[in-house]
Amino acid sequence: MIHSLYYKFILGYLIFGFLGFVTIATFSSDITHDYLVEQKAEALYDEANLIAENCSNVYTGKQLNLEAAKPQLEAMASYLSSDIWIVNHEGTIIMDSSRRLTGSSIEDFDPTAGGNKPFAIGMYYGMFSDEVLSVSSPITGNFNTYGYIVIHMPMSLVTEEQNSILNIIYITAGIIFAISLILLLFFTKTVYFPLKKITRAATEYAAGNLSYSIELHTQDEMGYLANTLNYMAMELNKMEEYQHKFIANVSHDFRSPLTSIKGYLEAIIDGTIPPELYEKYLNIIIAETERLNKLTQGMLTLNSLDSKGFLTRTNFDINRVIKDTAAAFEGTCNARGITFDLTFSDSIQMVFADLGKIQQVLYNLIDNAIKFSHEDSVIYIQVAEKHEKIFVSVKDTGVGIPKDSIKKIWERFYKSDPSRGKDKKGTGLGLAIVKEIIQAHDENIDVVSTEGVGTEFIFSLPKANLG
Repeated sequence: MIHSLYYKFILGYLIFGFLGFVTIATFSSDITHDYLVEQKAEALYDEANLIAENCSNVYTGKQLNLEAAKPQLEAMASYLSSDIWIVNHEGTIIMDSSRRLTGSSIEDFDPTAGGNKPFAIGMYYGMFSDEVLSVSSPITGNFNTYGYIVIHMPMSLVTEEQNSILNIIYITAGIIFAISLILLLFFTKTVYFPLKKITRAATEYAAGNLSYSIELHTQDEMGYLANTLNYMAMELNKMEEYQHKFIANVSHDFRSPLTSIKGYLEAIIDGTIPPELYEKYLNIIIAETERLNKLTQGMLTLNSLDSKGFLTRTNFDINRVIKDTAAAFEGTCNARGITFDLTFSDSIQMVFADLGKIQQVLYNLIDNAIKFSHEDSVIYIQVAEKHEKIFVSVKDTGVGIPKDSIKKIWERFYKSDPSRGKDKKGTGLGLAIVKEIIQAHDENIDVVSTEGVGTEFIFSLPKANLG
């Protein structure tokens, strides 16, 4: 069940409230009752002892001076809301503070029946119609016991006080329960509802709906989690779009040369192309095959760059690498009248990087510059040192890059020049490879371009520590 956890929490809360009420109504009631009985019994016993002591002082022989004790008994009985008796050995009530039972006899009177217990609860030998709390204290003198002071407090008074205390406990418990209910509502709003939205989002993402957004704007862990999931979904959505675009671009870039190769070969086989033109069209087929090879190699390179730990860093002279790489384009440049202008701030400039990968960066940037340079133009390559970094610049004076395309040139398979697919047969992976390699070195590459003026790429490399 989707919401079972929350329902279990609600059920647990209700059970807690019910058990709390039952506990208060039973255990608290019993504890309060026992406490009050013991407290009242102790207070009555102290008063009985005090009265018995005063009565002992008025003995003459074996007779009590009842008139002397009477005012004290009546006043004390009124104060304690109780009945006070003076009882002799035989169980005859010599004096009753309420004047109701004076002279009456208590059947089966036994002052030792309670044992060590200082009080008794009941009808007291049937003398009362309702339960009373009774305590007794002997009246002694000259090592003799002359009678007993017995005090009876109606249990209704104890019950009334018990109910007053329990009412306070019930009200307090109700307030606590209400506060906990507010906390539950707060929990529902701040935890359950956001969690429900996040769970819904997770279900949507699992179903493939990566465009689903979690509408949660709290400044807490739930809000942070929601923002993280939104960002994750956005990145996954971009990745999915990129994968579709990647497949479409790969399919397009592979289809074109394969169609050409298939067409030329079929034309050769069926005799459409005469034998004297075989060499021409076979050279075209070889060129298309080379294009497919470059595209495949570029994809493999990007795949390897996506893995961590692919760099093999060494110290090497970047000036020498630039010279060797530029020399590799001598034939191409001579055919178009393009020359190189190499400027180095020092004769030897050592960097700490992956030699093979940096060669690839330089090759792609120079190849890119040549493709978009005019005939009989100059490509400028400069190396300078600044703040423990080596900066390399490759600048051409060619067609430049349109302003709206500058941010897109780093995307895989992006081709800014519509004519590239005809006479400038690139794969659209060169600059993507360049950026991946430079970023893998934890360095940066920037581009400055003006349409119709030229383009300059500048990247940094860490200076070698030869100490």
